[in-house]
Amino acid sequence: MAAELALQDGAHLIGAAMTGVSRFLYQNEMVDEQDPNLALHLDFLRQRARRALAQFGPHVQALGLRSFEERLLDDEPGAGLSLLARHADLVVLSQANPERHAAPPLPDYQAQVLTDSGRPVLLVPHAARTASAIAVNAAGVASAGAPAPGQHVLVAWNASKEAARALHEALPLLARAASVHIAIFDAELRPGVYGENPGEEVQLWLERHGVRASIVLRQSARQGLLKRPADIGDALLALAAELGSDLLVLGAYGHSRFRETLLGGVTRTVLESMTLPVLMAH
Repeated sequence: MAAELALQDGAHLIGAAMTGVSRFLYQNEMVDEQDPNLALHLDFLRQRARRALAQFGPHVQALGLRSFEERLLDDEPGAGLSLLARHADLVVLSQANPERHAAPPLPDYQAQVLTDSGRPVLLVPHAARTASAIAVNAAGVASAGAPAPGQHVLVAWNASKEAARALHEALPLLARAASVHIAIFDAELRPGVYGENPGEEVQLWLERHGVRASIVLRQSARQGLLKRPADIGDALLALAAELGSDLLVLGAYGHSRFRETLLGGVTRTVLESMTLPVLMAH
């Protein structure tokens, strides 16, 4: 999917593999890298990362991508990717493999990249299509043979700064989308935020950028004696399926190392149960 996006936009693609060893380890004078036991362990981690990275170049080259590079990072996944991402436009990560985890959690490194990189993150579900949409012509020149993800986009909008940031980062994809829907849940609970006509302001803003969008107002299920709104994560995914969306745009909430706050709400539900790519920004 990253290759398809790179081909469609004429972008440069970087494949990164991390050893998992914090870069701060090497700055600690108490640690002796020449220690035989430590050296053996570091060598094992580097070899593992090199084996993973060795598959990247031949794979994307076979797909027709010519502008790419490989990076081996002697760092933890979250910190290493966050630092590298600051010189990129987009980070593409995958969902945890449910075949390897009975109940796949959101890895800490994904949360860290979302909050620390300062860049949008495209999370791709494990169940994403396996057949490539890349086409190669008779001259051997590759191009995106079918539209890249983002033909039918669903935007989760709650007028927060995180949602606004995610929407802004998604503009290049929205501009070429066939349809864009803006989902607002429980608008009546926040009249001061959404105004008299919920979604009208963001709809007009998108139109000024050449994007025509439809507003979808929904009410979440109420639960408990106080009839409080339920977690809308499942309702959001159900709406995406109903609309035939192939991309969800969602704001990410919390702070660095924010497992408790991030994984307690809509974000956790979406990322653990997602069946379509999710573009997030913090």
